[in-house]
Amino acid sequence: MIKHYILSLNPTAKHDWDRCILRDPLTAKRPDIAKLIAEAVGADTGSYLVSVNIQVEVLEQAAVPYAEQLSLNIAEVSVPSQLREVA
Repeated sequence: MIKHYILSLNPTAKHDWDRCILRDPLTAKRPDIAKLIAEAVGADTGSYLVSVNIQVEVLEQAAVPYAEQLSLNIAEVSVPSQLREVA
């Protein structure tokens, strides 16, 4: 069974679970690897020793847009004088 997924890597993500994301290219859902293996094994009740072979081939790499790579320094943002007067 060959499945295709989109892998997104962001080592600077705020949360651990957002640093490495595997998604279905059509539904954008995260795959349930255990469910995929269970479907391959069948519906019989029991415990199974399984061997899973994961072969990864990069088909295409999309560069991260420059705007997403920038970090915003709040100290550098100036607040217009009208907003300061309201506050």
